[in-house]
Amino acid sequence: MIAPHGGKLVERVLSGDKKSEALDRARSLPVIRLEDDAVSDVENLATGVYSPLEGFLGPEDLLGVLRHGRLAGDAAWTVPIVLDVDEATAAGLREGGDVVLALKTGEPLALLRLESKHRFDRGEMALRIYGTTDDKHPGVARTLGLKPVLLGGRVDLIQAPAHPHARWHLTPRETRILFKEKGWRTVVGFQTRNTPHVGHEYVQKTALTFTDGLFINPVIGRKKKGDYKDEVILAAYDELIKNYYLKNRAVMAILKMEMRYAGPKEAIHHAIVRKNFGCTHIIIGRDHAGVGSYYPPYAAQDIFEEFPDLGIVPLFFRSFSHCRKCHSVVNEKTCPHPEADHIPFSGTKIRDMLLRGEIPPVEMMRPEVARIIMDFKEPFNE
Repeated sequence: MIAPHGGKLVERVLSGDKKSEALDRARSLPVIRLEDDAVSDVENLATGVYSPLEGFLGPEDLLGVLRHGRLAGDAAWTVPIVLDVDEATAAGLREGGDVVLALKTGEPLALLRLESKHRFDRGEMALRIYGTTDDKHPGVARTLGLKPVLLGGRVDLIQAPAHPHARWHLTPRETRILFKEKGWRTVVGFQTRNTPHVGHEYVQKTALTFTDGLFINPVIGRKKKGDYKDEVILAAYDELIKNYYLKNRAVMAILKMEMRYAGPKEAIHHAIVRKNFGCTHIIIGRDHAGVGSYYPPYAAQDIFEEFPDLGIVPLFFRSFSHCRKCHSVVNEKTCPHPEADHIPFSGTKIRDMLLRGEIPPVEMMRPEVARIIMDFKEPFNE
């Protein structure tokens, strides 16, 4: 099976006596209550989703990620995983000491072994990661709104929070066991923040033709206004898999992580994460992880040339559509017919039809999937 990024799957989850000791110590330690995105980051750090990271980035690693797309040890890494706090909170913490990272309720989540407190340039971070400082970009707005001090250090998970979608929650250790049990030597990962249309199904099944299994891995977490709600995405994919995939060839599990809409930089991040889950390949389509017109359509594919040592194979898909004459999904290499014969897979058009209570044509979306979406009163984020 493919090795995790960096060669070793990080596992920093306390159990038994170590967990009990951490809970006892937590009563006398300073506490930071985390927002949901940071909670997900802590869990991803502790369970190996973010291998080789063991904690939040310190100043040296952060600088390497921003300026070179690499950690200080030279492993590829393109999206900073940071924990921001205000000045007053930072002043009350001692480097070399421990800090309790807690849920909003105050319940202990993890211990942070505080190794650094450091300031950073929010404008530079935004520009280096997103290629713009335009605060209309959702990722830029989020970055410019970070608190002024970053805390760096390893984390030890005391107890994972309850998962609202526990049925689909698997850690990298668990997915690797699952893939091995299924006899999959090659696995292609599919990143998504949308419900599936026929075009998505086309690229998934095309990639599956060349691999042993398909790992559908929806991002569950903060998304922009107008994106599908998490529960809608999961229900729609569950229906698609049930009706149109062989049971021993496709599985779905969630990735609890906010969408950053960082385009090419996030495409590399998505590839690393899927490698840690055990994927040997990842599908990278047009405008992967993009938003608006901030990135060229295939920038997320071109960037892979800069990271030949990733260890996971990207499968690039360009534009595709349904051809009325071919009666199938086609791309620029497979169809001789003019654009007038093509029906593009427009997410906006599909969304508008669903909002009007119309089932999209079968050439665009499976009717079973459309009905599942329409069963939700409010399927989109407000």
